[in-house]
Amino acid sequence: MRWITIYTILLLLFSPGAALAHGNNGVVVEQHHETVQAGPYTVHVGFSEWPLQAERSLDIIFAPADGITGKTGILTLVAPDGNVEREPLARFPRDRTVWGLDVRSLPLAGVWQLKFAIDGPLGDGEGVLAYLPVGPRPGPPIWLGWLIGLLPLNGLILLIVLAWRRVRPGRLAEATAWG
Repeated sequence: MRWITIYTILLLLFSPGAALAHGNNGVVVEQHHETVQAGPYTVHVGFSEWPLQAERSLDIIFAPADGITGKTGILTLVAPDGNVEREPLARFPRDRTVWGLDVRSLPLAGVWQLKFAIDGPLGDGEGVLAYLPVGPRPGPPIWLGWLIGLLPLNGLILLIVLAWRRVRPGRLAEATAWG
């Protein structure tokens, strides 16, 4: 009876309903937002997690005040180490009326910059969110996670070595027979 209770609890914890992105039936709830002027366009930049931490998934939403209809945009992410990544602004999968990055993580801690260029009916505009602080990666160091994850493999290798030493197949008569 005890195993059935444990199994039921585990089943409920790991069911697909528990895996919904950010709860709320997949609707992103902004915890923080910034307003940036990009030429003639006012852009609302929202974040699903705040404060930001390196290697932690978040959603970033770009919502021009007058909508995205008839506009295109390019996003440039500038990392603290100077790496630059450019990509077109695409519709956010869970809210098709705005642009966004879905379940993205920023790999480095430090100050990031988000630059975006918008081309629309009022002309071209460029905006910069110049100071985006990203904290250190939460949780234990990565090497510790790998060490714990490789323990079963190390145990299996040890078990094979011990079994090989016990049986010693090279010393059996069948090993040298030409049969």
